[in-house]
Amino acid sequence: MITARLALLRHGHTAWNRAGCIQGRVNEPLDPQAREHLSRLRLPDEFKDAALFSSPLVRAVETARIVAGREPTAVPALVEMDWGRWEGRRGVDLLEDGSSGYCHIEEWGWDFQPPGGETPRLVWERVEPWLGSISGAAVVVSHIGIMRVLLAHATGWNFEGTPPFKVKRDRLYRVDVHEDGSLSHDGEPVRLIEADRS
Repeated sequence: MITARLALLRHGHTAWNRAGCIQGRVNEPLDPQAREHLSRLRLPDEFKDAALFSSPLVRAVETARIVAGREPTAVPALVEMDWGRWEGRRGVDLLEDGSSGYCHIEEWGWDFQPPGGETPRLVWERVEPWLGSISGAAVVVSHIGIMRVLLAHATGWNFEGTPPFKVKRDRLYRVDVHEDGSLSHDGEPVRLIEADRS
């Protein structure tokens, strides 16, 4: 039995995203281009009346507010994966440093841990109780780390090898929560649609 139907949405761009910097818990706002871009989009009709949740970080709250036209409920469990001492660094630079321990996501496994940060397994352990507390349809605006963990559980991917999904912006990824706590992924993502600006 399905207890909740989630539509996952990644927040819009920040200056750090465009610079290739790892953000993690750093509370970067959307940049002006992202705000302008998102102002031209909205949730599809099938999701417009769903409950609205977001990470407490401002980039997710702003994204939710713009595309849904209302205030989200901020959920601490949906905050981005903690990248520890790698926050603010660029992944390409860390890859060039053979001693950094950084690697591509296809080589992580569930227990890959940035220095001073979280593993995907730890992210799941803080998100899972919240999933059990919600019911019905919900739009969830958060981060790529949170979405990867949820989609990994929904598809059976174990952070090894090529993921069976790509987390793109401006798309809703549908995940069903079942009574036994398992997750399933409901097909192709759904695009946000053009807002009526008349």
